[in-house]
Order: sequence, then C-alpha cells, then structure tokens
Amino acid sequence: MVARRYDNNLWSNTASKTLDLDTLAEDVSADIIIIGGGFTGCAAALEAATQGMSVLLLEAETIGYGGSGRNVGLVNAGLWTPPDEVEETLGQSPGQKLNAALAAAPDLVFSLIEKYQINCDAIRNGTLHCAHSKSGLKDLNSRYAQQIKRNAPVQLIDEKQTGTRTGSSSFKGALFDPRAGTIQPLSYCQGLARAAIAQGAQLFERSPALCITRDEGQWQVRTKHGSATAPNLIVATNAYANDQLLGHQSRFTLVHYFQFATEPLTAAERKTVLPNLEGCWDTALVMSSFRYDRDGRLLVGSVGSLDHAASPTHEFWAKKKLAAIYPQLSHKKLDHAWHGRIAMTKDHLPKIVEFGPNAYSVFGYSGRGIGPGTVFGTSLAQVISTGDKSKLPIAPLAAYAEKLTGASSLYYETGSVLAHGTYAAGRAITGN
Repeated sequence: MVARRYDNNLWSNTASKTLDLDTLAEDVSADIIIIGGGFTGCAAALEAATQGMSVLLLEAETIGYGGSGRNVGLVNAGLWTPPDEVEETLGQSPGQKLNAALAAAPDLVFSLIEKYQINCDAIRNGTLHCAHSKSGLKDLNSRYAQQIKRNAPVQLIDEKQTGTRTGSSSFKGALFDPRAGTIQPLSYCQGLARAAIAQGAQLFERSPALCITRDEGQWQVRTKHGSATAPNLIVATNAYANDQLLGHQSRFTLVHYFQFATEPLTAAERKTVLPNLEGCWDTALVMSSFRYDRDGRLLVGSVGSLDHAASPTHEFWAKKKLAAIYPQLSHKKLDHAWHGRIAMTKDHLPKIVEFGPNAYSVFGYSGRGIGPGTVFGTSLAQVISTGDKSKLPIAPLAAYAEKLTGASSLYYETGSVLAHGTYAAGRAITGN
C-alpha cells in the first residue's frame, strides 16, 4: 500500500477558507447546468451568472478537487504546443484565433483576481522556460522567434542571466515571459466559485452526475439525491471525466503530474534561489517544474503518478533533482507530496464537443489548465448567453474520440518512472 504521505496536498493545506457547499437533494431547474467545479466550470458559472442567467453547478467532490486543486499554479500565456504548430494543425486562421485567445489568458486570469479580490497568492513576475541542454536552448530559440513574430513581449536570456534569475548553474538559457505568473491554484478556483455564488449562481458539492437525458428541449442531470433541469449544459470535468456519462469512447490520454514541496526556505536561502519569484519549468523530454509557494517552500514536480508501487522512484528523483539544481538545498526535507491528472489529446490541443443542442463538453488542456480553463469556461458561458459561437476560441466538434488511450497512459507513466529512476541512480552514483 502506498504511504499516505503521497496524498498530502500543499494547496489543500494552505488554501483560503474552504467552501462547504450543500449537496443537491431536490429537483431544481435553471437556465444552465454546469458539471464540474474546476477552473472551467467555475469560470463558466461566474460568467453565466454575470450575464444574468440562473446557474446550477454540480461538483462530484469539492470545488477544485481535481486537477484544478492539484495544479502547479503557473499562469502561462498560450499552450505548451508552439504557436506555429497550432496553426499548422488547425489552419492559419483558426490557429491564429486560438493562439490570440490563449496569449491573452493571463490578462483574463489576473483581471478576475483583481476584480473579485480573490485571495490566491497571485504574483505576476513572469515565468522562465529553462533550457536543460544545448538542444533545449535550440528549442527555446525557435519558440522565441515564433513569439516575437506575434509581438509577444518575451525575452531570451543567456546562461549567465539565467543563473542569476534562477540561482542555479544548471541551465543554458531561458525564455522569460512577463505576461505570466503564479497563483495558489485551489484558492483561485474557490475564489471563482465564491464570486459566482455572489452573482447568484447555485453550486453544489458531493453531487456527482449519474445520468444525463434530454426531453422536450430540456437537459436533465440526475444525481443520487436530486436532479437538475435546464435548456443549456456544459460538461467541464476534463481529466476527471466519466466517459460513460455521455456515452463517449475514450477522448484523451490520462497523464499524471506529481509535486513535492520542501519545508520553508530560510530568508538567506531565498535570496539566492529564484529571488524574483518567477515560476519555472524546463525543456527536458520528461519535463520538470519548480516554483515557490507563499511561505517560501520550493515545489518541484514532473510527469508521474504517486499511487503505485514505483512511486518512491519519483520521490528519489525529486530529492536528486532538487540537489542537482540547488546543492545548497540538498538537506531540505520534502514535507508535501501529491499528484493530479492531465487530459492529453493526441495533438495536444483542447477540444470542445457540441454533443447536443446547447450542450458542450470541453477537455484536453494537456497540462495548461489555468489560462485555457478560464478562457474556455468564460467563452462557453458567453456563447450560451448570446448564441454567438464566434466567441469560442476554437470551433466545436460534433464528436471526438481517440484509440489506445489506455496504452498511451501506461507508456507515459512507465517512461517517467524509467527516466526518473535512471536520473536518480546516476546522481546517486556520482554523489550529486
């Protein structure tokens, strides 16, 4: 059995005052039903309520329980996929539309934080995409050129500057994006929920959707103790979806991402480690991320799950990775550990499926949940409110499914275990 310490979520432990919402225990109706209380669902609920719609949101567990409350907390501009590839996949005009919408995602996130005074430790000091090798630096040069072509205010900084900004000599350079920043992701999600409630939305926790039906122009969602009826429906469960609920085949590959957090650093240590408080991730094939929380803990994360017998391999990697990047922190204890799910589509692009009249399912952020989730949730609510589908950042599909997703999930997890085990073993042998 995996030790309980692998389910010690820092964000749950440090979130602002936890919501404690009712379970749906009656038959209710509204203008719109939203299934899922993550970034997408809560952003949609807030926008729909602001537009004057009556809103019912159903969350199977608690607000932000899924990937939204297990996120790294980097508010990035755009997708992980470079913008040229987005346009090659979608076509120039649709690709430009999606790129532009998500380039502006941090503006939307931080404007909502300011407007609704969401207490989520927001710091907009940018992010650093760090080159782990010469090949990684080549990739950053390509990304830099693509961003500059789109007038993005990014900067490519050299190895010396990167060392000063990160406090580490491990990187060959970095791409700095001042549009981005960091947040406490669970607090942000709960803040969106509170704002939606203040605008009149009804949100219910511990109310999993068991069945969706349509009759006489109305969608009905049945839960264990009640039901919700509305002419409009958004399913925003992403990587925590129950595919059987909509009769779908598998639509994406499940990938897991874990994080470990150190005990708080001393004031002296913080002067030399990420002194400007940027959030970071690297260019490695099995990427890793690192950032601070509000109390000065350093978080290090990577692809992988912490719910199987090989989970200690990921922990061993985290210790060795931390010591390699910051040797002065090798003595620090890792006092939090948790993981979440990512919905990764084959082309690494998000999808909107219009599975019935006025009914949408959205998923597949492929590791970029905060900005895209906020943008997609907000735009879906606007479309339902106005009927204008041009407000969507990407055209909806009638259906979407992928093959061999289970095998793909196993491939990613096995690959991450092998990569982390090899890295950690090599560091142990060399004494680093």
